[in-house]
Amino acid sequence: MKREHLIISGDVQGVGFRAWARGLAQGKLVGWIKNTEDGPVEIVVEGSRRTLEDFIAACQHGPEVAWVEKVDVEWLPASGEFVNFSVVY
Repeated sequence: MKREHLIISGDVQGVGFRAWARGLAQGKLVGWIKNTEDGPVEIVVEGSRRTLEDFIAACQHGPEVAWVEKVDVEWLPASGEFVNFSVVY
């Protein structure tokens, strides 16, 4: 298990990015996603390295109506603290 912290910048709020990411992670990854106050979307997610790599690749494009400018990724050791993937408001 690995953990990644993602900051996704661009036109990513108000376009269904959080719901899209939750659907992508459902049953495969655990963690959370939230909108930040200054525009990007923040994600903390845990799972197998391969599944996380696929998740990052998908987040580089996002849902059809999003425009992703940049994805900053920080790899960390997994904590095992999550039981599902949720949207934080």
